[in-house]
Formats: sequence, structure tokens, C-alpha cells
Amino acid sequence: MTKTYVIAGGSKGIGRSLVHLLRQEDTSIHVYSRTSEDLPTDQRLIHHTTDFSEPTVQLSDLPDQIHGAAYCPGSINLRSFRSLKTDDFQRDLDLNLLGAIRFLQACMTGLKKGSDPHPSSVVLFSTIAVQKGLPMHASVAAAKGAIEGLARSLAAEWAPKIRVNCVAPALTQTPLAERFFNTPEKAQGMAEKYPLKRTGVSEDVAAAAAFLLNEKNSWITGQVMGVDGGLSSLSL
Repeated sequence: MTKTYVIAGGSKGIGRSLVHLLRQEDTSIHVYSRTSEDLPTDQRLIHHTTDFSEPTVQLSDLPDQIHGAAYCPGSINLRSFRSLKTDDFQRDLDLNLLGAIRFLQACMTGLKKGSDPHPSSVVLFSTIAVQKGLPMHASVAAAKGAIEGLARSLAAEWAPKIRVNCVAPALTQTPLAERFFNTPEKAQGMAEKYPLKRTGVSEDVAAAAAFLLNEKNSWITGQVMGVDGGLSSLSL
């Protein structure tokens, strides 16, 4: 049976890699993002221009039945607490948390309809910085910490029809994080911080999200899966 997925922010980075993985199966995918970039739109993939940073965002033409949904938009606002204004915290919350809430509220009916015979699945994205205190991460960690709380609460509230999980990566090589990897020296210095001696790429994180979306893994809910090269749990 063809599975229908709705991916927010699926035209770049981790979201784009997730779309690529899902297209390898019998799927129909709706992508909601600001631009379509180079997405191979066809009958199996439909792009909808959407900006999740806007408080009035509307999701048009959602499929009636949704088997899986992922909210991929995020921010990397790394600044000292002293330099952050309340507006900075608000912007991170608007995109990371409130955008996810609007997305899930819009998808909720379709996810319930897509829950037979297996639960439908939701994947949200957190960060290693929620569980491992890192300097300069106050704003993004606060927003993503709220995402983890939302995921666990919804996993309990929506069980047994809908599963909800989080993926929590470390800094990953994506267009959003380009400034941290834009020279060989920066990239090598970043890799040395990880027990596995390399930084993550978007495919690493997308593979975890695809795993959680797959119905074969339907006994997993309410979890935060770390994808961080061992940084959160191992000492060098």
C-alpha cells in the first residue's frame, strides 16, 4: 500500500535527505517549505510553498490520510546569553515550537485516519544541547527543550493511534550550518570533537527519522533518539 507522508521543510538539508529516503519506497509525499529548490516534483511528490516562521501560516491541500509527518524547520542561533534579547528567544520559539504546533494541529485529523492497521508516526527534531549543556546555546536549547516536552506529551495523548518521537542531532553539515564548515580547518576542527572523529551529514539524521517513521518500528514512541557521533554520552 502506498504510504502518504507530509514533510515540513523538506527542500533542504535533513528534510531534503529524508524526502530522498522516503521516495525509495512506495510513497506519496507532500512537502511544505519556502522554496522547492531542486525537488523532483511529480505525481509522487507535491510541493506547497509555506513559511513556518509566519504566525498566520496555513497548510493547504493536506492529504486526507497521513501515515507519517516530520517537522524539519529549525534554527542555529548561537550567541551568548548576555547578547540575546527576548525577541531572539521569541523567533526561535516561533519557528521551532509554534511552527511545529501549527503543523501538527493541521495534520492531526489525517494522522488519525492513517493509523490503521499500524499507528501513524510523527518525527520532530531536537538538539544534543537540550540534554548536554553547551555554551552559546541558550535560545535554541530552550526552544528545542520545549519540542521534547511536546513530543512526549503528544506521544501519551495520541497513543495508541499516533506515535511521536524526536531525533536529537549534534551540529550537522547542512546549508543552515554552512558557516561552521566553510573551510577545511573548521571542518577538521569540528570533527575532532567527536568520538567517531567525523561530523554528521544530513543523511545520518534523515536515516534516523526514516527509521522512526517506518511502520516496522511501530513499538517506539515518546523517545528522543540521539544522533551525535557519541558526543552526548562518551568522553574522549
